Amino acid sequence: MELENGIPRNPLINAGAIVIADVLLTHLENPKQDFLNFVRNLAHDQSIDFDETVAESERLTGFNNFAAANLLKSFGNLQNEVDDVLDFYFHQCSIMMSCEQLTNAFFVFANKGKCLANVRHLSAHKVKRINAIMLTCGFYDEAGEFAFEVGLPGKSGVGGGIVALLPSHYTIATWAPALNTQGNSYLGMKALELFTTKTDLTIF
Repeated sequence: MELENGIPRNPLINAGAIVIADVLLTHLENPKQDFLNFVRNLAHDQSIDFDETVAESERLTGFNNFAAANLLKSFGNLQNEVDDVLDFYFHQCSIMMSCEQLTNAFFVFANKGKCLANVRHLSAHKVKRINAIMLTCGFYDEAGEFAFEVGLPGKSGVGGGIVALLPSHYTIATWAPALNTQGNSYLGMKALELFTTKTDLTIF
């Protein structure tokens, strides 16, 4: 980020997500609860909640995120205090969801901006751009490989979850905690590759 004046390249890498957390912290009256309510509404499930144990673990061990946030702050790209931004960010990272809840939450990206309750949250134009970012940036340094092998927009997490979608058709999620060297679920990647290969349900 030093060569780009502390501006993250996209919102799906840690530094970019931290900047988004800072923006939300500035504009939301009750950031944690507002964010949680947003996810609950997307998934049409009020049982979704934070895992405070995970959030605390992130706070105690997230040294790379503290380093990235302080670098962002040094370039003037965070408006709020680093500890406040990261507390919110770590809670975003600690939302507990099953694969079913995750696919329901991501249905909005397969349904041109409308969630399961048929409420519009995003314009179709914004959904197109978000899906393009997921396709090109959603899997750390392995986004190209995922596009080549699976052929879907999606997002992975270091907890072993992967969610992907075919616009206007379906959302799908996997969970397997063993990660490959790129930080993505090895079995999740393989399962989705087999799924799209056998069904031919891919964007390509």
